[in-house]
Amino acid sequence: MAFQTVFKRYELKYLLTKEQKNNILDAMAPYMEMDDYGRTTIRNIYYDTDSYQLIRKSIEAPIYKEKLRVRSYSEATNDSTVFVELKKKYDSVVYKRRLPLSERSAMDWLNNKEYCPEGTQISNEIEYFLDYYKTLHPAIFISYEREAYFTKEESDFRITFDDTILCRQEEISLKAPVYGTAIIPDDKVLMEIKCSGGIPLWMTSALSRNNIHKTSFSKYGTAYKTLIFPNINNNFKEETNND
Repeated sequence: MAFQTVFKRYELKYLLTKEQKNNILDAMAPYMEMDDYGRTTIRNIYYDTDSYQLIRKSIEAPIYKEKLRVRSYSEATNDSTVFVELKKKYDSVVYKRRLPLSERSAMDWLNNKEYCPEGTQISNEIEYFLDYYKTLHPAIFISYEREAYFTKEESDFRITFDDTILCRQEEISLKAPVYGTAIIPDDKVLMEIKCSGGIPLWMTSALSRNNIHKTSFSKYGTAYKTLIFPNINNNFKEETNND
């Protein structure tokens, strides 16, 4: 199966109520349709340095930021196809490179057990990234339920809805069940608009009618603030008290 491996687009995020989501779905109905996978459970492993350099820099909202993750669209096995993704954002534009590999090959490569079995420009970029940051390791597991919709017209306009966004730092594996700490309330949904050009007029009208405004939201950033940083802070306090 052929997979798209290079992306260049804007990614706009909105935090919705369930009622707002239903209203947007009604507005989308004449123009968009759900993709062939329907509702999927996406699993991600984000890599970071020992000091969480990547996510700490990202939270500062610089003009340029980057991240590395490996993703699957179902509970993986050793032979399942997963995607190693190098994602960069510069001046509001998202650039993503992804490499499809078997779960075993991807994890052995990223965890420094084997060389990458694919010699491509994308694998070379990821190799450089791994070498540059030196101490990259699996930092957190983030999962969520996703509905993805594509436009019926000839364009790359796409909308996704994510809910049940969970994170954890134990059992960081794409082969494990989903569970963890929630990072958005049960009554909220994260909507993302992904496009290389402008937003259609019907969508801007729907956003305006429903009083929906763009927000800044990072799943990994929110997971860091919710789960990782409090643990770091607690460990620091315990060490200080024991001195």
